[in-house]
Amino acid sequence: MGAPPSLAADRAFARPRHRLVAALAALVVLGTVGTLALLDIRPPTPRPADAPAEEFSAGRAYAHLPVVAGRPHVAGSPANDEVRAHLTAELSRLGLATEVQDTVAEEAGQLSGAAGGATLARVRNVVARLAGTDPTGTVFLVAHYDAVQTGPGGNDDGAGVATILEVARALAGGPAPRNDVVFVLTDAEEACLCGASAFAADHPLAAGNGVVLNLEARGRTGPVIMFETSPENAALVDVFGRAAPHPVGTSFAVEVYRALPNDTDFTAFLDHGFAGLNSAYLDGGAIYHTPLDTPESMDRASLQHHGDNALGLAREFGRIDLGGLDAGHDATYFPVPGGLARYPGTLVLPLALLALAAVIALGWLARRRGRVTAGRLAAGFGLALVPIVVAPLGAQLLWAGIAVVRPGYAELLDPYRPTWYRLAVLALAATVLFSWYALTRRRVGPAALAVGGLGWLALLGVLLAVVAPGGAYLATVPALAGALAGLVAVATRVDGPVAVLAVTLAGVVAVVVLLPTVVLLFPALGMAMGGVAALFAVLLGLAALPVVDLLHPQAGGQRGMVAARARRLGALPAGAAALAAVLFAGVGLAVDRFDAAHPVPTHLMYALDAGTGQARWLSHESDPQPWTADYVDGPVSVADDFPGIGGKDLLGGPAQAADLPAPRLEVLADTGADGQRTLRLRLTPQRPVRLATLHLDTSTATVRNAQVAGRAVPIEPREGRWGFGVVFHAPPPEGIEITLTVEPKADQIALRAMDASDGLDALPGFRPRPPDVGVTGSHTSEMLAVARTYPL
Repeated sequence: MGAPPSLAADRAFARPRHRLVAALAALVVLGTVGTLALLDIRPPTPRPADAPAEEFSAGRAYAHLPVVAGRPHVAGSPANDEVRAHLTAELSRLGLATEVQDTVAEEAGQLSGAAGGATLARVRNVVARLAGTDPTGTVFLVAHYDAVQTGPGGNDDGAGVATILEVARALAGGPAPRNDVVFVLTDAEEACLCGASAFAADHPLAAGNGVVLNLEARGRTGPVIMFETSPENAALVDVFGRAAPHPVGTSFAVEVYRALPNDTDFTAFLDHGFAGLNSAYLDGGAIYHTPLDTPESMDRASLQHHGDNALGLAREFGRIDLGGLDAGHDATYFPVPGGLARYPGTLVLPLALLALAAVIALGWLARRRGRVTAGRLAAGFGLALVPIVVAPLGAQLLWAGIAVVRPGYAELLDPYRPTWYRLAVLALAATVLFSWYALTRRRVGPAALAVGGLGWLALLGVLLAVVAPGGAYLATVPALAGALAGLVAVATRVDGPVAVLAVTLAGVVAVVVLLPTVVLLFPALGMAMGGVAALFAVLLGLAALPVVDLLHPQAGGQRGMVAARARRLGALPAGAAALAAVLFAGVGLAVDRFDAAHPVPTHLMYALDAGTGQARWLSHESDPQPWTADYVDGPVSVADDFPGIGGKDLLGGPAQAADLPAPRLEVLADTGADGQRTLRLRLTPQRPVRLATLHLDTSTATVRNAQVAGRAVPIEPREGRWGFGVVFHAPPPEGIEITLTVEPKADQIALRAMDASDGLDALPGFRPRPPDVGVTGSHTSEMLAVARTYPL
């Protein structure tokens, strides 16, 4: 009697030719799905300036950038005044009620430690309102119009400003929204987030809070990622998923950003209880905060992405009842082809536990069906940890080696041309995975290795569900899909068509969930943390192991020949991946050379003690470039002489003293009672400067109360001699009034005043940079500081 039809089909399918065809078909499916997933997160094609009026046009938005980002314009500078005048005129021309909020504000975020003390700024925010017909709340579109001292800010944040101007045009020319829409172009974001802090804390339009859409950039290209939300974001994410035309965002990005020491204007709004979303494009980080951040550097597709999403979200939030956005929980979400997948955060831990239970059930069933022994299951689980550890470590070592060859990379967020290095990391991860599989498959067995890999995914999912819930889906969803596919395969026939279909579908899930994350992690974290992308690439590989294993022949009567062929098949991908890793790294070093268009970044500043006449060059570079080494020759400490500069591990060298005045410190009043002195002081720079500081020697007095420009400031003692300090950005020409109430400890109180401008060209002994030497993106690059001690 012949075999039953189903069994006969299974046997036919298990023949090497049929198995190879199935494997290739499965790999084609995974490749196609992966391609679609990556294409789906690409920025859209930019629309021209003659696009329909109701649409966002990158061409129209870009037209503002020659004025908005034509040259560096720090807060308080004449160039910044010109930008503000343009913004005010453009918003007023649209018929919007426009004003300038001119005030003094304290910083937001966690920047004071680096800045040298309590930080404030004079800010002038541009605020325009589009009135709603029946408001349930207010929608705020926010971007900052100031730039760093080292660059014109074509992307950071010219992109956000230009986007808002074009969105304001589209909204003002269309039907009136239900809710008020307020456009907030903030000042002094780069200095201290003070503009956003001033608006959120003090502006009447902010009194009822509302929904904030903050627009940023930290590079020059790439998709716009919604990377941060306010807490309990489920309703916000639902709006984002349905209203943003190109919704690229992951709840994992929120978790990553919370772990990084970064802030944007969005931080100030969160500190004051606003709900909202924070978005930016991140790729091309080599130009961040440098002279290369020009309008010409911008990828207009990224600008179009910003605008499409901002306009879609503004219209939707402008239409709905904003009182219903408090969902009470966070959402888990990630991009999928055609949209944004999302589910309630309340399901994160149950799904993680379900995935773990499913993997355990798979191991039990595979052992019960004789597919694997308990010993091999244990071995597979233990061995699956090897690529999870080795691949990220190898990626970090690879980059460390590349940085030794090209030390200028240490001062960059990312190389100028990072693609080859990213491919090298992925090839290295593949090398580790394929080598590990080739060495362990025959002895442990594919079933044990597959279950072991899924086991680590499931355990990681549980761990993330506890410590970083927004990222748990990256491990939980592939683990659950893989376990369910494995249960189908073991319950039917491992080599049957049903099993192949099941493992292919599980592989599709892993690709959709993990591949975009791997690609997005590179620009988000930079090559210096390429090991993180390598980790998730390995997790993707482990989830796809059953599909890869279809390429291996099944053992039959000629076991020796089959085993030899299997070893060769296992070694081929590993060897090819290793060769690719070497080639990609080599090509990266060959093509990403420093030149006039891609200069090596250097950091230099100048500090003068006007009281002693001593001056020095200073640099943050740990391994100074040859140009910098001409100025600095060894480690120095400036904490006692220049407490306003902040920072440790500086290199220094002697400099000629320039004829520059220190800021003047005047005593307007000096009164005392009950062992205390109240000093009313005026600190006035004697030249155009970006910031001014005043520090008190806490060995001579203890500060009990402090006010700056009429605002009380916190008294937070710092380490070192100058234990109390105030940093003021964009000081007005008339100076800053500071009132200190102190308890003297000595006959004289010592105060240290400092101010800082930018630009070293006119200093004695300065030699201009060659064309292939550039400026690193730092808030102290090119700083010229002058300080003096005043005894009172």
